[in-house]
Amino acid sequence: MHVVATAGHVDHGKSTLVEALTGTDPDRLAEERRRGLTIELGYCWTSWPEVGEVAFVDVPGHERFLTTMLAGVGPVPAALLVVAADDPWMPQAAEHLAALDALGVRHAVVAVTRADLADPGAAAARAAAEVARTGLTGAPVVIVSGRTGAGLDDLRAALTTMVAGLPDPDPDADVRLWVDRRFTVRGAGTVVTGTLTAGTVRTGDTLALGETPLRVRGIQALGRDRAAVSGVARVALNLTGPIDDVTRGSVLVTPGAWHHTSVVDVRLTGADRPPSCPVLHVGAADVDVHCRPFGDDLVRLTLARPLPLRIGDRALLRDPGRRTIWRVDVLDPDPPRFRRRGAAKHRALQLASADGVPRLADELGRRGILHRERLRRLGIPYEEGDHLTVGPWLVSPAFAEAVGDRLPALVEEHARAHPLDPAVPLGVLASQLRLPSPDLIRALVRPPLRVAGGRVVDPGTDALPNDVRKAVDVVRRELLAAPFAAPTADRLRELGLDDRALGAADRSGQLWRVGPGIVLLPDAADEAVARLRELEQPFTTSAARERLKTSRRVALALLGRLDRAGRTRRLADDRREVTR
Repeated sequence: MHVVATAGHVDHGKSTLVEALTGTDPDRLAEERRRGLTIELGYCWTSWPEVGEVAFVDVPGHERFLTTMLAGVGPVPAALLVVAADDPWMPQAAEHLAALDALGVRHAVVAVTRADLADPGAAAARAAAEVARTGLTGAPVVIVSGRTGAGLDDLRAALTTMVAGLPDPDPDADVRLWVDRRFTVRGAGTVVTGTLTAGTVRTGDTLALGETPLRVRGIQALGRDRAAVSGVARVALNLTGPIDDVTRGSVLVTPGAWHHTSVVDVRLTGADRPPSCPVLHVGAADVDVHCRPFGDDLVRLTLARPLPLRIGDRALLRDPGRRTIWRVDVLDPDPPRFRRRGAAKHRALQLASADGVPRLADELGRRGILHRERLRRLGIPYEEGDHLTVGPWLVSPAFAEAVGDRLPALVEEHARAHPLDPAVPLGVLASQLRLPSPDLIRALVRPPLRVAGGRVVDPGTDALPNDVRKAVDVVRRELLAAPFAAPTADRLRELGLDDRALGAADRSGQLWRVGPGIVLLPDAADEAVARLRELEQPFTTSAARERLKTSRRVALALLGRLDRAGRTRRLADDRREVTR
């Protein structure tokens, strides 16, 4: 299916032309027929042998209904611009053409209508000149009369050529359907319509409205029930679920595939500076926004409600008071906060070369780090490169180097503040550097720093304070003489070794803290297993205590550690055996 939207000034014959092409009147409301102008969006379709099904979205041309017009044009890839031969170039024609240009529509046919009422030459020349100043330059101009039928074959041929050249959308793309109508059908319930630009919707699918899941109970396209429809297509979806919040301008998306944002950094194209509170038009939605410029053409928009946006999306900004519009290119739908003075200027430098094309290397260069799942949500295709991969995280080389450069100072600062505990937990460093996972610290540590036991250690700051080192040396000498005669609590207090000091000695590898207040030499486990293996297996705790020449308190703590390490096994009768 191909979808084409009309555009042009009010009463220039858009609906008449669509009816002549399809055989159906797109004006469905009695008020529209009485007044002879389109108020709401109209839909008609036909089938041409050369290209198959072609659907037309007929939009209102009156200035009061520009918002409705933009809702119809927003998601559509091609347009039929209608200009009357018996009228001069009119304001709404200029505004509609500017909107098409801003929205990135690059496929169009210009129809000069009412050729039976006036010489169409001047109107055709003016329309061609106006179109040539936009991205639609080169669009064919066809002279036609909807009333007499003159030129209709030429118009149909031009439209056929245009739609045949439209790019094929990806049927496997994530769905984003902008709702442009909602109504109720007796016996079916709520139905919404919209232009599906890419992806596929199937009966039974679940789509999301924000965080709300809605089930697709039925699908129609061009008046027929369908099991599935792929874009580009006009679709009507029968929905079930919490549908109270579904209105025109709502967006139905593939669950979990889109980033819903209320803050977005964009580049504007337009002659004037936008007002502080314009209206953003994207897809079929129109949203009030607050506009904060931070560069020559760079603006941060804060939306009144979140929308699912991706890098490279095209929209337009409109000042309703002055009837001025700006082209909007979405550069970053997930921008960093401005946390300090000068942040906006730095952000402008970051985005100076951004062109709205999502590239992994560029985005990593600006962000430093990205989660793989975030790529899909932001519309960034994955590609191989020189980035570092840490689990689900992608890290730019420059960011990895910067983090590696900062780590030594942070570890040294921690060591000065905690001389008995100089090793820094990975989670602490991740928090200080605002990194989302401690695993990133583990991957970015560079020698001489090393990771031990979930902490970052600097060998240069890992030495014990002199008074603690001297006391530990005394304990080590005593244990060398009697390896399992752990010093008593009184002896430790006499030497000035409290829990913090013992913990530091344990982390430094000078002692092994077997349990609270119990320390042995670091190789005590190996020596204990060797001695216990000499006992008749299985053995009792009492036999172990005697073989190790130690107290019951130390023997129980040591055997518990050996059990947990899998070097001994405790049996049901409370005896043990050496396993390895």
